[in-house]
Amino acid sequence: MSFVRKITFAVGLCIGILQNPLFAQNASTINIGSNRELFVDRYLIEKLNNITQQLHTLKNEGTVLKFEKPWEGVFATYSTIIKDGTQYKLYYRGIRNGKDNSEMSITCYAESSDGIIWTKPNLGIYDVDGISDNNVILANATPASNNFTPFLDKNPNAKAAQRFKALGGDRETGLFAFVSPDGIHWKKMQDSSVIKIGTFDSQNVAFWSESEQQYVCYFRVMSEGPFPGDKGVRSVARTTSRDFINWSTPARMTFGDTPLDELYTNQTSPYFRAPHIYLAIGTRYMPKRQVLTDEQARALNVDPGYFKDCSDAVFMTTRGGSAYDRTFMQSFIRPAIGLENWVSRSNYPVLNVVQTSPTQLSVYVNESYAQPTAHIKRYTLRLDGFASLQAGFKGGEAITKPFVFKGNELEINYSTSAAGYVRVEMLDAGGKPVPGYTFNDSQEIIGNEIKRIVSWNGKSDVSPLAGKPVKLKIYLKDADLFSFKFN
Repeated sequence: MSFVRKITFAVGLCIGILQNPLFAQNASTINIGSNRELFVDRYLIEKLNNITQQLHTLKNEGTVLKFEKPWEGVFATYSTIIKDGTQYKLYYRGIRNGKDNSEMSITCYAESSDGIIWTKPNLGIYDVDGISDNNVILANATPASNNFTPFLDKNPNAKAAQRFKALGGDRETGLFAFVSPDGIHWKKMQDSSVIKIGTFDSQNVAFWSESEQQYVCYFRVMSEGPFPGDKGVRSVARTTSRDFINWSTPARMTFGDTPLDELYTNQTSPYFRAPHIYLAIGTRYMPKRQVLTDEQARALNVDPGYFKDCSDAVFMTTRGGSAYDRTFMQSFIRPAIGLENWVSRSNYPVLNVVQTSPTQLSVYVNESYAQPTAHIKRYTLRLDGFASLQAGFKGGEAITKPFVFKGNELEINYSTSAAGYVRVEMLDAGGKPVPGYTFNDSQEIIGNEIKRIVSWNGKSDVSPLAGKPVKLKIYLKDADLFSFKFN
């Protein structure tokens, strides 16, 4: 065969494949493997009929940590919680001179065995104003201590001496990289900063992405102008790295067609039960939206410069790349009852969501900023319980986009009323019920469980459908479906 005829044959073969209906179908099919999928965005949703996506309300569990030490101060903030095996580690900024001044910043540490009762160990690492019996893990590291943000490195190739990593810095210096073997004793990776372009005057968060197989950092920029432009509203940019030293050119995050919020913190981190989904429980800052009068602020002993704004927590997600999903624009955590919660820079979520019981997640929030009562409060919700597909008493149906999966059984996290139910039907990619997995074959599921295996005619085996394009048709009546996963 001549060279020209070979080329002609190859081109014709490619055109034939592309025109094949089965290929076209597979081109739009999502491969979910055995990932746990949550309904925090519309990534898998094709159609909803009398079903809504519901953002859920967290339960206020009360104060778990007070900033009463002299080296912590009323401006303690920028907190991070890390679950390391059976231990919980909490990091936060302290400012010891009574002024919101980064030059006086230190990084403090607390620990817990349950995420509820916390202790501040006397570490004796740094002498702070003549006191060595303190819980300070970083001092004399201006400006890094102002927004020092650590993480537990999940990179399987991470060295034992660098099991924990962190970033900290400001606009003038850039962000410095730190490492630690135990999360308590820290040192710089190098003398120069590793991320140099950005505004950085917030908590700049990084982590090892299991799904992207690289380090990812989400950090403070402004919404307009070339880096390091200082125009527009507070926003977020993203950069990536293979080695935590050399980082890509930053890309500003987008938010679809939603209005821009002032995002003081972004708190983007992988959800540990579905690490391909990054949750961003960030701070929506409302400058000059004043609630307290001058007299009320004096009565609460709020610093005079910190009561003429207010803020709450919002819920965003991303699956990598430079776009956030803002399916839910409403507040995720509203300021609590009491004027002390309606001051500037209060209601700042702590970085990371952690599990605190077999069925419970905990989210932590810095509250009562710039006041003698400054503290961290704990909020809870069920596992995967950020959002759900929800139907009322009349019932409804949801159909997913076509996907392929890996596994032998279908697990769901759900809740129904006594009168409600969940039923699941398997469809082929064209929307036709698969024999043996139809509505009539499906079990009517009633209850409230974190993990339930779906069955049809008493059988749960879905392995004959593994690797083939399918859809789920989910029937709900007075019920919520929080997540599903193929095992």
